[in-house]
Amino acid sequence: MKPDIVLIAQYPPQIMAVLEENFTCHKMYEAPDRAAFLAAVAGKARGLASTGVHGAPRDLILALPKLEIISGFGVGYDAVDLPTVKEKGIVLTNTPNVLTDCVADLGMTLMLDAARRVPQAERFLRDGQWLKGNYPAGVKVTGKRAGICGLGRIGTALAKRLAGFDMEIMYYDIEPKTNLPYRLMPSLLDLARNSDFFFVACYGGPTTRKLIDEEVLRAIGAKGILVNIARGSIVDEAALVRVLEDKALGAAGLDVFEDEPNVPAKLLTFDNVVVTPHIASNTHETRAAMGKLMCDNLIAYFSGKPVLTRVEV
Repeated sequence: MKPDIVLIAQYPPQIMAVLEENFTCHKMYEAPDRAAFLAAVAGKARGLASTGVHGAPRDLILALPKLEIISGFGVGYDAVDLPTVKEKGIVLTNTPNVLTDCVADLGMTLMLDAARRVPQAERFLRDGQWLKGNYPAGVKVTGKRAGICGLGRIGTALAKRLAGFDMEIMYYDIEPKTNLPYRLMPSLLDLARNSDFFFVACYGGPTTRKLIDEEVLRAIGAKGILVNIARGSIVDEAALVRVLEDKALGAAGLDVFEDEPNVPAKLLTFDNVVVTPHIASNTHETRAAMGKLMCDNLIAYFSGKPVLTRVEV
């Protein structure tokens, strides 16, 4: 008998094929009545395949009393109710490392797009405006100062890329990285005040909610550029809109938002804001690697073997 698992979302075809081969899959994303669906699988679902965005709220976990493992498709697990996972003794896994490069790559892309105003320049050309005159100048990137909030895997990958632009690299993290040649700043405000480009690369969750508040945003300054590739909850979105309205921030490159897929309409009106729909890890290669790791964790667990990337809660 194949173990019964609940799929919270639809995955790429090659991942779905592996899941269907190894498990009896119950597709919650297809259910017209979520409560009826959960009631029907409550007595048999032992696994949950989730995502970083969907996570596993307490009510979902409690609705699946036989749940033994939550395997996440993504590195973040801030949307998982960790106290309930711990209380129920549920194994939690995620997919670290395999998405680091692509997330860091998009951070660099957003930095360049925001500084050189690439999306706006493309619209300028496509709309025939070049025939009427040249496009306004952008901001030089090479040789500037970069500040990274959160020097974990992704923050470190960003730093390596930024070094190729001959940047002075600073960071703020609750855990100083004594093995890395970057300058630790004593506070977020100090990091913001000294950064031409300010990157948000820390983990999400209650402890970092609205960490980048209005004071920090204003400290980045009217010539500074904010790049967020972490979680939308980390930046105070309402404050970001106010700061942009006041022209107190130079530009922003954003891949994540507080209430995805809903993005404040006002935020989309600023010509100095570059936005993407949470695509940092969304490449064929990385999504395939994430899916394989998610499946491998499930297969290992139900084979009686240690999971590959367990999250300690």
